[in-house]
Amino acid sequence: MGRVTERRKVIRIRDGAVSTRPDTLVAEEPLEIRLNGKPLAITMRTPGDDFALAAGFLVSEGVLAKQNDLQNIVYCAGATTDGSNTYNVVDVRTAPEVVIPDITLERNVYTTSSCGLCGKASLDAVRTTTRWPINDTPPVRLDPELLARLPDRLRAAQQVFDRTGGLHAAALFTEDGELLDIREDVGRHNAVDKLIGRALQHGNLPLSRTILLVSGRASFELAQKAVMAGIPVLAAVSAPSSLAVDLATETGLTLIGFLRGTSMNVYAGQDRIALRAAATQG
Repeated sequence: MGRVTERRKVIRIRDGAVSTRPDTLVAEEPLEIRLNGKPLAITMRTPGDDFALAAGFLVSEGVLAKQNDLQNIVYCAGATTDGSNTYNVVDVRTAPEVVIPDITLERNVYTTSSCGLCGKASLDAVRTTTRWPINDTPPVRLDPELLARLPDRLRAAQQVFDRTGGLHAAALFTEDGELLDIREDVGRHNAVDKLIGRALQHGNLPLSRTILLVSGRASFELAQKAVMAGIPVLAAVSAPSSLAVDLATETGLTLIGFLRGTSMNVYAGQDRIALRAAATQG
């Protein structure tokens, strides 16, 4: 099975001095996800937590919602022409009573943020397919000082990043700032799927009293995944996209960007943030 990291030879240049040395790189391999035996999607990912990734992806697609919806997940033997197993193809089997939506069409409509289709169609698709409307969840009240401490906790828990410098991370925290889970992947959307998939496997959906923190920016796709898992708060260390803000506003998701040190921008859902001073207009 693929490893999380691989070694490659690199020519290093420092202050004009040239040397050759091995370097540790994050592994990247394709993963094909099949649903009940039929090919559904291919994603480039860091090997590891593949079953959780597939399960989380299907939560985001509106196929799975609870632990019992999932019958089993297996690696597909004979994935190559010579019959060998690459561990790069998984088949997700749903329980007989699970109704499979037309996810081929829906994926073209709202999952790929670069699809070029109407933004309103994307927003409507998420709003109408989520099982746990965020506006209906019990209120979560967060202190800005608590939020400011989370990026350091995320960074401290990134084990593979320390060795490669090439991985994104996603972490789930309680409303009190306790780290519940963290996953790393070459794609931050995969890291989020791994978190959500593990929650599904342990029967912990919806994640209605948690904070999702991601490295990098907050895209529409990440906001969509948070909403589909019932997560009320999404924070990112970089900027959100305009469509992510629109989706957050539409669904009641609290969206925070540029969470760095003691500063942050709240783009939507400010009612969950305990603001001590009146906002000033700039």
